[in-house]
Amino acid sequence: MANEIERKFLVKGEFKNLASKETRIVQGYLSSVPERTVRVRIKGDKGFITIKGIGSASGATRYEWEKEIPTSEVEELLKICEPGVIDKTRYLVKVGNHTFEVDEFYGENKGLTVAEIELGSESEEFVKPEWLGEEVTGNTKYYNSMLMKNPFTKW
Repeated sequence: MANEIERKFLVKGEFKNLASKETRIVQGYLSSVPERTVRVRIKGDKGFITIKGIGSASGATRYEWEKEIPTSEVEELLKICEPGVIDKTRYLVKVGNHTFEVDEFYGENKGLTVAEIELGSESEEFVKPEWLGEEVTGNTKYYNSMLMKNPFTKW
């Protein structure tokens, strides 16, 4: 099993001028139950299917399995996904020895920008840039699968 360890933060300042790459992402969920979410995604010109398990007590560690699949298959699977689509641009921002994935959301989640950092352990130290805001690791309302059901603009 592959575990993903990541921490999530709100973004409170300018970061785009620091980004080394940006990619548009459109994704939907075949299953959004917390015990096992099944996501399909078009990221740039590539397609993926991802299964995530329930998180640890802190919310920082979760089982994750992902495989690349043809974008044509993702387009077909998006037609049978649960209602709601996540549409966002992901910016890669290197800070110290880590790269933050900063997601700027559109549509019903417009106005929300979240940064994630993948770590080797839950206690790993990292540099916190000044544009990093409140930590929301483990707060399920910021999970993409929940933003699909309860979008940011309706909070």
